[in-house]
Amino acid sequence: MDELNQLLMDLVGINSINPDLVPGAPGEAEIANFIAHWLEGHGMEVQLIQSVKGRPSVVGIAHGTGGGKTLLLNGHMDTVGVEGMLHPFEPSIREDRLYGRGAYDMKGGVAACMAALAAAKKQHLRGDVIFTAVMDEEYAGLGTMSVADKLHADGAIVAEFTELQLILAHKGFVWLEVETVGRAAHGSRPDLGVDAIAKMGKVLVGLEGLDQELRSHPTHPRLASGSLHASLIKGGQELSSYPEHCIVSVERRTLPGETPEKVEAELQGLLERLQRSDPSFQGVVRRGIDRPPMETPEDAPIVTAIKKAAAKSLPQPLQISGVPFWTDAATLWAQGIPTVLFGPGGGGAHAVEEWVDLPSVKSCAEIYLATAVDFCK
Repeated sequence: MDELNQLLMDLVGINSINPDLVPGAPGEAEIANFIAHWLEGHGMEVQLIQSVKGRPSVVGIAHGTGGGKTLLLNGHMDTVGVEGMLHPFEPSIREDRLYGRGAYDMKGGVAACMAALAAAKKQHLRGDVIFTAVMDEEYAGLGTMSVADKLHADGAIVAEFTELQLILAHKGFVWLEVETVGRAAHGSRPDLGVDAIAKMGKVLVGLEGLDQELRSHPTHPRLASGSLHASLIKGGQELSSYPEHCIVSVERRTLPGETPEKVEAELQGLLERLQRSDPSFQGVVRRGIDRPPMETPEDAPIVTAIKKAAAKSLPQPLQISGVPFWTDAATLWAQGIPTVLFGPGGGGAHAVEEWVDLPSVKSCAEIYLATAVDFCK
């Protein structure tokens, strides 16, 4: 069997479900140890970085001779759960497709990075090539946040699945809570009670209006517009009581240039308008976690290098695009590292049947290596 395919099968055969998604899952320790051992066996300097106890990220470095740019390759080791899958950790190959949990999202990209790093080691480049196999991308992105604080690079490739498209931009997100406050009372006493859930109805209508306004005025050439939706709602005590509180959780997807403060102000403005029209309305906004969007200029050296490498390897012109979802690329970009997304094709991310296209994994490994040769010379 091809060495790259065998490496990918070994990776998919390891259960690395994120325990923040599935309580009791094993996490990334076993796969991190496998990757570290593999990299050491191919002559890399290897470090383990733990942002969460027992869940390390792996850093492998192919040191250059000095004076060249540093290229960072990045991929995450954790996966989502396997409910409904019959044999999630028994990878199988059928017609150039490798099936199994994580094959597409994103162990195919991880395997391609590892193969490219090992090949780059033999090239005696002037610059360093670094590979970071990170934990926790599927939940909070803590792995890349930890390694980004400790590493410097002049350009980065995140090997997420992109169907061999070059992704230069993606959206960020902000999570918020809106709480409406009523007055508890017996259900028979409308003269005393204020219904917090009914008040939240006005907020929900306002949220829908804000979302429609955002999406009807696209402003970004690759990402179109931001968006807004209500994700979770809870409130009330029992059927015979006026509810005192209602809380809705909100997700706002953001474009480059849209800050968490701007998003919070949008919702605060909505609540203020509702209060002016209804003096009995009381509501508050609380901002939770946020992650930034990402946008790398098309004239950045890392973009030039990967376009040149792709032109030699791909039979079709390289497509350049943006994606609506968030990735670890934004964390690297926020650290001042020009970053792109480029990875293999396949299907079934987070689904019962997941697969990666093996020829595309091989193409990625070739393009990562060629990019390193050009970028780090």
